[in-house]
Amino acid sequence: MLNLIFKRSLLFTFLATIIVACSTAENDKKAPDSKQLIISENNRFLAVGDNKPFFWLGDTGWLLFGRLTREEAETYLENRKQKGFNVIQVMVLHTLKVTNVYGDSALINKNVATPLITKGSSFGDSTEYDFWDHVDFVVDKAAEKGIYMALVPVWGNNVKQGGVNQQQAKVYAEFLANRYKNRPNIIWLNGGDIKGADSLDVWKTIGRTINQVDSTHLITFHPRGRSSSTEWFHNEPWLDFNMVQSGHKTYAQDTSAKETLHYGEDNWRYIQADLALKPTKPDIDGEPSYEGIPHGLHDTTLPRWSADDVRRYGYWSVLAGAFGYTYGHNSVMQMYKTGDKHTSFGPIEAWDKAIDAPGAGQMIHLKNLILAHSFFDRVPDQSLIANQGSKYDYLVASRGPDYALVYTYTGRNIKLNMGKLPGNTVAASWFSPHDGKTTAIGDVANKGIQEFNPPAEPKNGNDWVLVIQKK
Repeated sequence: MLNLIFKRSLLFTFLATIIVACSTAENDKKAPDSKQLIISENNRFLAVGDNKPFFWLGDTGWLLFGRLTREEAETYLENRKQKGFNVIQVMVLHTLKVTNVYGDSALINKNVATPLITKGSSFGDSTEYDFWDHVDFVVDKAAEKGIYMALVPVWGNNVKQGGVNQQQAKVYAEFLANRYKNRPNIIWLNGGDIKGADSLDVWKTIGRTINQVDSTHLITFHPRGRSSSTEWFHNEPWLDFNMVQSGHKTYAQDTSAKETLHYGEDNWRYIQADLALKPTKPDIDGEPSYEGIPHGLHDTTLPRWSADDVRRYGYWSVLAGAFGYTYGHNSVMQMYKTGDKHTSFGPIEAWDKAIDAPGAGQMIHLKNLILAHSFFDRVPDQSLIANQGSKYDYLVASRGPDYALVYTYTGRNIKLNMGKLPGNTVAASWFSPHDGKTTAIGDVANKGIQEFNPPAEPKNGNDWVLVIQKK
């Protein structure tokens, strides 16, 4: 009898253990990592953790790993954190012979399949740690500051010129994915200013391999100017969201009429076209014109893109449906230091001064505006606008169930088709992309066509957001 009771006791203990284990496993499964980026349920936005809205406010710090010391990197990251940036787009390998500021090479014999790893290196001695330890340090420091690192494995022209074959790409992608798959703040940017058609099989190999090793972190493709990842990879299972590079040319400079997409400076058109595709995937302009870079890039005697322009690209694309926006500055993207002999596109001020350029400080207002309203149910809606306009006079609109946002770059009058929101009257106000301040207009009848006159006289850069809200 005692033996039977003992056996039953053991059985109950065993079953209880199984139940607790299963319950724990189920709870673990239901509790997502609080820092993990995911695609929203409607496949149009990004979320973090337990479905919290994530507005991607990116900066292009392309040469960060190669050009800055650890102390400089921390200065840069802290500046970006204070300005509201939460993503840094950066090249892991700018070239196959890249070294960092300490003289440490990334590769053996310029072969991506043979990363140069120094065993036993430590953070305490600058003569001991290697290229990859330096990358680790910057990635981890960014994580401490709540910043995600969007890593480009190898810049596109290295592949296009034959420096990376499929077999090498697979080995390298496995190395990278294994090294960073357990870090919480990683996003993968396959490609790098390249058409997907250039070395298509290599790009597919990198995307597929990273996804096989690291299924946790999101992946996209950074394309050539005036193009979108949708042209080559929209239906690839490894591609989680799409990325546009609207580019650096003016309307007049655009010579891409024979390309598949020909939208000029109208970056909103890329977003509009991408979001019309099936299956639906989130979309972002990951490289518009940079602040401080010459029109068209190469002729440094031409005018340079300004804070006005980077704001325009931001509001145009986000209100057209993008889930965020990436800002860039000519000096910061290449971490230019006074006296550098090898530069691109004629940078004028050093990176540590350029990080405080006007446009960089104004990007947070776009992020704050979007996060101040319901997030996942926002949709682009041009039917709100009765006088849409074209080029710089173009008006772009988004709305949620109880609000609408309409952006004008030139400050011209806005004629709105009312009745889209509930109620007999709505509250109207002006939001300034320059400083984030709101000026009340008052209550407006919610019927017919109502006309709104922004502050000051119309001109390029007199930009405003008309905010309409349910009362």
